[in-house]
Amino acid sequence: MKRLFAFSFATLLLGSLLLAAAAPVQAARLKDIARLSGVRSNSLIGYGLVTGLNGTGDDMKKSYFTLQAIYNLMVRSGITADPEELSNIKLKNVAAVMVTAELPPFARPGSDIDVTVSSIGDAKSISGGTLLMTPLKGADGQVYAVAQGPVTNGAFAFGGKAAEVQKNHPTAGQIANGAKVERGVPIELGTSGLLHYQLDNADFTTAANITERINALYGPDTAYPSDSGTVTVTIPELFRDSVVLFVSEIEGIDVDTDSTARVVLNERTGTIVMGRDVKLSTVAVSHGNLSLVIDERTEVSQPNPFAEGETVAAPRTDLTLTEDEGRLTVLNMEEGVSIGEIATALNAIGATPRDLIAIFQAIKAAGSLHGDLIIM
Repeated sequence: MKRLFAFSFATLLLGSLLLAAAAPVQAARLKDIARLSGVRSNSLIGYGLVTGLNGTGDDMKKSYFTLQAIYNLMVRSGITADPEELSNIKLKNVAAVMVTAELPPFARPGSDIDVTVSSIGDAKSISGGTLLMTPLKGADGQVYAVAQGPVTNGAFAFGGKAAEVQKNHPTAGQIANGAKVERGVPIELGTSGLLHYQLDNADFTTAANITERINALYGPDTAYPSDSGTVTVTIPELFRDSVVLFVSEIEGIDVDTDSTARVVLNERTGTIVMGRDVKLSTVAVSHGNLSLVIDERTEVSQPNPFAEGETVAAPRTDLTLTEDEGRLTVLNMEEGVSIGEIATALNAIGATPRDLIAIFQAIKAAGSLHGDLIIM
């Protein structure tokens, strides 16, 4: 039996993820980099039953909560049932599910929204089932929508005692436009004469650029940055009665964006992503590998014919240790170098996928990496 243990001090994946050269500052629409404060979706959740399953529902001996839900449904429907006889009910075409949805902003009663249905019991599949009327509640406990309809998931699962075949995920599905909104969430849009835009990535420079562009179009003091992540806009008198039109206009404004230089490392996948503003100072890096191979086998000692003796099995282990010669490479970085030049310099030390994760951490600790190092 052979086991291979490889201890590598460096690994990298940079080539396919780096930009060819440092580009000038990019412009983006305001609606793509900021969100209007208060205009947001709300999560809804509910507990319900899916019926009509082809023998793939919950096991009633194990899922008592499903039995309890069926009993409550029967009572509400005017059917007399004895609670003590619940344990004798054997149903295979019913499954208990959690129903989730997102209530979009400005949704009004009567609007349709999509819902996701997920089994919470031991049902094998909810494909082909129908969700019974399920109230969906918000974080405040109020009912905001009611869901009902056939579940679709494009999945199946069949099998016996010794084999099973499955496609996709059969215990979760969706209902397109499966819920009716019963209550809307009030949103005050510009009632105070002010709009607050929240940046997706807080940055002082970007906030200042947004303020400058809006003031250039609608007059001085129309906008001001409250902080690095919020820009407050005063609605001009011309648009006081047409706030939606004003929001539509300023959301289309092109703004020069900026951000902190970052290197993002994903240790699980060995992925490295570098922003265009990342800079490296001159630094020397040594790179080497240590490899240990353990070869285990069993040798059998057989006695000669007619000789007195016993066959004996003796274990044998061979160890092979290989260490690459370390190389001290100087990465001479000058001002204004491109991402491609940095990639070429780092690849020159012979690093392979995951190696540069350790190398980048060491360069950051040495103070030669100018930017944030984010490890996922």
